[in-house]
Amino acid sequence: MTNPLQQLRALGQSVWLDSITRSYLARDGYLPRLIAAGEVDGLTSNPSIFEKALGSDHAYDEQLAELHGRDPRDALWALMKRDISQACDLFLPMYQESGATTGFVSIEVDPAKAFDTEETVSEGLLLFRELDRPNLMVKVPGTEPGLGAIPRLLAEGVNVNVTLLFSVARYETVAEAYLEGLRKRLDTGGDVAAIASVASFFVSRVDTKVDEIVDQPELATAAVANARAAYESFERIFRGPGFAELKDAGARVQRPLWASTSTKSPRYRDVIYVEELVGPDTVNTMPEATLDAFRDHGVVENRLSGTGGEAKHQLQRLAEQGVDLAQITKELEIEGVEKFVDAFESAVVTVGKHVG
Repeated sequence: MTNPLQQLRALGQSVWLDSITRSYLARDGYLPRLIAAGEVDGLTSNPSIFEKALGSDHAYDEQLAELHGRDPRDALWALMKRDISQACDLFLPMYQESGATTGFVSIEVDPAKAFDTEETVSEGLLLFRELDRPNLMVKVPGTEPGLGAIPRLLAEGVNVNVTLLFSVARYETVAEAYLEGLRKRLDTGGDVAAIASVASFFVSRVDTKVDEIVDQPELATAAVANARAAYESFERIFRGPGFAELKDAGARVQRPLWASTSTKSPRYRDVIYVEELVGPDTVNTMPEATLDAFRDHGVVENRLSGTGGEAKHQLQRLAEQGVDLAQITKELEIEGVEKFVDAFESAVVTVGKHVG
């Protein structure tokens, strides 16, 4: 009998672990067990995750000793690259057996470069070529400068995870940047069939802001409605004629990835951002506690398809109550970059204490 995590795949949704730490990668570690159970088919990381890992996992001690005397920033990258390479290798059999549709692992460019297109492109190319794993995804912040980096990286054959998306308008721009990148690659004779990309749309943080303004129902929250409206845009863009030619050339859809899906408020069900966002051609990336909760009592049914219209009506009603979602999502993007920059710099300080 399958559990709720395993059942999501039948409805076309991938589950990615939103966490990494060195001890998880051991032969009998947490990640191999999740993979063997068929409960996850990918992994995401970010500076906050690495900061937490480095502060709590003694499995890094040996490599930290080897890195003694190195610049702390270079040492941090060495630690992260080893973790991500090992995670890619653990998922590689799945990636190969699935025809390159599952088994992806994401690493983020230095978040301090989120507002510099050229630096983002340069670092993205370097990471993809240095780690040299076909199932690696490079995370690029969906800031305005990041938008310029997306098609250039895709045209070079880099798998891209566009992160820190909060608004439907920005999501649509990212989807168009994906199509532009595929067309550029085709125009230069490149193969688009092996290119993979996801658009990471952040969920729970929207409710954290909206809850300060209005009282929301437990299920149809602003965050859920916002994500469902983005999914309607996904269906329109990727099921329509504008994608047909690229699809015929072997291109895949850029799947929406629901990020920040742990429940922040005790008034909401602990798996609300999983249950309410189940649907085809999507990814949900979950930290350990959310994985455990959904395995235990998650309800699996398609709650995305056909919900865009009602979601837009709900967002309009919120606007009439004084909720300026455009302003909220703009603030969240800025705060998101700042949080990742702070976490990255904090991780550098942590490493410096060991290698200095």
